[in-house]
Amino acid sequence: MRVVGFQLAVPAGWQAAARRQPSEVPGRHGNLVVHAATIALPSSRGDFGSDVAPLLGPDDVFCSLFEYDPSSTREVLFAAKGLPVVRPSDFQVGALQRSRPGQSGAQFFFNEADRAWCLFAVLGGHSRRQAGAVRVNALVRGMRIE
Repeated sequence: MRVVGFQLAVPAGWQAAARRQPSEVPGRHGNLVVHAATIALPSSRGDFGSDVAPLLGPDDVFCSLFEYDPSSTREVLFAAKGLPVVRPSDFQVGALQRSRPGQSGAQFFFNEADRAWCLFAVLGGHSRRQAGAVRVNALVRGMRIE
């Protein structure tokens, strides 16, 4: 997948889609949102997967890469430089806005190429977070941000 300023080598078994935020939304001047999952992505998806998470099985993973306004790179929240490395211990059951039995999530704020990002990952099965972290890292390794 290639979008201006972003490239993703989609791992086998994943589906990915990208879109730009509407430019009329204040603070989101055409910022990029990338969704990737180990299931078929539904056509309707909230920015952070509200329509995808309920569909995840125990071995499935969903990720949202959400770009924030470039001025956000000056904020402490986005101080981490470079793409994140995900560990199984990063996933917490309480990290999801809408809790679902057995699921967990992790959120990573960082900057890359002078752009501010959030990577949000949902695991269909918290008990399988070791394998889930491996899958998320495979996705992240395929990202190139310019």
